[in-house]
Amino acid sequence: MTKKISRRQVLAASGAGAGLLAVGAAGAFAVEARSETAELSSARSDLLDAVPFYGEHQAGITTPAQDRLHFVAFDVITSDRAKLVTMLQDWTSAAVRMTAGLDAGALGAVGGPAQAPPQDTGEALGLPPSQLTLTFGVGASLFRDARGRDRFGLAAKRPAALEDLPHFPGDALRAEISGGDLCVQACAQDPQVAVHAVRNLARIGMGVVSVRYSQLGFGRTSSTSTSQATPRNLMGFKDGTANLKAEETEELDKHLWAAAADGADWMAGGSYLVTRKIRMIVETWDRTSLSEQEAIFGRNKGEGAPLSGKGEFDEPDFGRKGPDGEPLIADEAHIKLAHPTMNGGARLLRRGYNFVDGSDGLGRLDAGLFFMAYQRDPRKQFVPVQRQLARRDILNEYIRHVSSGLFAVPPGVRDAADYWGRGLFA
Repeated sequence: MTKKISRRQVLAASGAGAGLLAVGAAGAFAVEARSETAELSSARSDLLDAVPFYGEHQAGITTPAQDRLHFVAFDVITSDRAKLVTMLQDWTSAAVRMTAGLDAGALGAVGGPAQAPPQDTGEALGLPPSQLTLTFGVGASLFRDARGRDRFGLAAKRPAALEDLPHFPGDALRAEISGGDLCVQACAQDPQVAVHAVRNLARIGMGVVSVRYSQLGFGRTSSTSTSQATPRNLMGFKDGTANLKAEETEELDKHLWAAAADGADWMAGGSYLVTRKIRMIVETWDRTSLSEQEAIFGRNKGEGAPLSGKGEFDEPDFGRKGPDGEPLIADEAHIKLAHPTMNGGARLLRRGYNFVDGSDGLGRLDAGLFFMAYQRDPRKQFVPVQRQLARRDILNEYIRHVSSGLFAVPPGVRDAADYWGRGLFA
């Protein structure tokens, strides 16, 4: 059996004195990146639970959903384009290291001069990579500010699909936990590993970005691979039965991955992420009868089968009627309104998480679902689905949408000379 080794052991074995990636011109960045690659290659063969960082698409989208989340949105507080690019290079270097189980910087948490701040915060020392993935995106506000001004010379590169989401009936959005210029989704099997990653990116970005809001999540509410069982949300129902799966390659090309033909070359191989923080009024839900709960979802609570079938993955039969002559699945049931046949064939890849953020001071749990869904074009996928749900879904009595975000998630970082967002800034 392979022996697990700690981050500190990996760092020592791979050369704690290796230099940090240069953060000046792109050429210097690439030269230093080759040294970084050699360090990671020497360490990776001994690491367990590491998800490869480089690839055609960013990890953390079709990657089998991990159990823990730390999502963060940032505001860019500099007007200096060069500083922003430098930070993205630094972030990429740190992300490569942390997803491989290394400290955020080559000198680590304890290997640098005692008189200088450490290059890593240290709370993940001794922990394995825990399948950490870091997924990066950019919001519409990075292209133009609230006054319509081109902030970094990027306005002409804003994809048409990255338009502000419309206001949906019932929205109770809080501006301070919505939007954002940049986002990072950290997913891992260990919450401390995910928090460590976000904390170090925020530390590296100090003076260039500030945290707008962040969200911790637990207990994935979707399966993104056929190897995973369907999990449950905090209402006790299986969630995401019909989710897109990593193995459905043709469906992913159709519904998930952006293409150059969509109008933004730099987004080819990327995707669009919609986030929605959905608070559940759990106290009211918990006083609702089982039969009514099942009617609201259109599925039974135990197996997760549609009320017209017996197995979880049975295709719903919306025309089937019960002994009373009424449809077994109501027209306002969640399963029917969200179904692709009701929304022009639209499908999403969901990666949501449960959350409990304490109480609201009135003895009620502040709990619910942090919804995250990836797609090729939100205008044709999330927006029509959410319009249906917002107008007619009887589940709305028990939920409140309190935050919203939309981010363009670029394609993957191809190699050590590449970095997050390079195609946008080239």
